[in-house]
Amino acid sequence: MIPIMRKSKRTDRMTAKEASHERIVSAAARAIRRSGYDGTGVADIMKEAGLTHGAFYAHFASREAMLAEAAGRACAEAAAVAADAAASMPPEQALTYMLQAYLSRENLAQIEQGCPLAALGSETVRQAPEVRRVTTRYIKEMVDLVARQSPDWGQAGAHERALVTVATMVGTLLLARVVDEPALSDNLRESALKHLPIT
Repeated sequence: MIPIMRKSKRTDRMTAKEASHERIVSAAARAIRRSGYDGTGVADIMKEAGLTHGAFYAHFASREAMLAEAAGRACAEAAAVAADAAASMPPEQALTYMLQAYLSRENLAQIEQGCPLAALGSETVRQAPEVRRVTTRYIKEMVDLVARQSPDWGQAGAHERALVTVATMVGTLLLARVVDEPALSDNLRESALKHLPIT
């Protein structure tokens, strides 16, 4: 009976540590999209997660390790949203729906939950290799998801159109967020939707 009690206490500690880790990564994934990599500090993340600054090193070897995991979480969340959008529509409507959702006013305003490429793209090149690797994997996933919506999926043309589509989606969202004129922001989004290769 005593070994069972010890095991239970250890399991409870692990569960508490896992829950704390989850809070840190979730807070960091939101923070990097909101404030950028350089604007995301350990003390602020730990405070947002409801933990002490000193507890950080029980979860991560370094700030860079936290940023890499946060980038992975942000990318995974965005990829899941895109995949769910595609799966929710008939195949012939999936790409149009994905593009409209990605370039919507709602997504424009959701920086903390939105695509990390549009929020962090220009900063990523100066980050640790782990962050760049995670981002590269996400870009490939997005290109593949878009290509799979094409009637000629598997052929070179579908992949090339998907590359252009993803680059246009991300660039448009980034520019639409940057400008301080709502009409110009709307024009950027609407023009991209008009000219993207929708199947």
